[in-house]
Amino acid sequence: LGRMKPVIVVHGGAGRIFKEREEGCRAGVVRAALRGYSVLKRGGSAVDAVEEAVQSMEDDPHFNAGCGSVLNEKGEVEMDAIIMDGKNLDSGAVSAVKCIANPIKLARLVMEKTKHMLLTDHGAHLFAQAVGIPEIPGEKLITERSRERWKKNLEPDSNPEEFQKDLGTVGAVAIDSEGNVACATSTGGLSNKLIGRVGDTACIGSGGYADNHSGATSTTGHGESIMKVVLARLILYHMEQGMSPEVAADTALDYMKTRVGGLGGVIVVNKAGEWAARFSTKQMSWATVKDDNLHYGICAGEEHIKSVDEALASEREGF
Repeated sequence: LGRMKPVIVVHGGAGRIFKEREEGCRAGVVRAALRGYSVLKRGGSAVDAVEEAVQSMEDDPHFNAGCGSVLNEKGEVEMDAIIMDGKNLDSGAVSAVKCIANPIKLARLVMEKTKHMLLTDHGAHLFAQAVGIPEIPGEKLITERSRERWKKNLEPDSNPEEFQKDLGTVGAVAIDSEGNVACATSTGGLSNKLIGRVGDTACIGSGGYADNHSGATSTTGHGESIMKVVLARLILYHMEQGMSPEVAADTALDYMKTRVGGLGGVIVVNKAGEWAARFSTKQMSWATVKDDNLHYGICAGEEHIKSVDEALASEREGF
């Protein structure tokens, strides 16, 4: 068996990215992609790589996941995350979790240490205690920006939908040198959502899906729309029918837009290591590493390419 060339693709969320946040989002997805790629270069698994990349973005306050998550109606952070292994279709997810820095780590442990696939709220919290994941004060996850936005959305004449365009779910997909694929997705959800609202991210086939027979995808955008069309699985279905990652992604996003009026974005890798990053929103921050080249962008048609060595050097000097 010829060894695969590893590939990683990450997204930092589809929506509208405000000018003053563009640089931080670009730097954040680039850092995540480089970190995931270094796992793959060392011979690490696709599952390890996507977990590492997503953790990097959860820790980055620019993104709506982990630290920097948006607040629910009560002003609290409730997060969802999923991870999936394309080798045996194992998956782990958590929903409505609070007071944890890295929900993706907890999702990984659900996959590996339980017979279940999804743990929620209080049960996820008990499981986190049992496996020794430290609890952090909820305030630690709340940024000034999230609190400001929450307050704005509470005003009588506000329109939370306006703000929900700036979503920022994070995700990663990868193929490792063994040809195994994986996906991971993590989010703080919708700003001012009802307590206990769970979106697409924690739902297998919607927020992500990975199958060695076809590929892997992670989604971002309007969760309820994504769930209606089971977007991640739909993309893999199109690839199984022979479409390239790019055409499959565009076809599925187009269907979601015409059928239910939903906008979003996706990253895809197929079993041959071909990748795509596509979106129907104004913007989506994304980055890919393949063949020791880094590609990244935010706006439609934008693609910068650097060698990994060059990118790592500027990473060290601080973007």
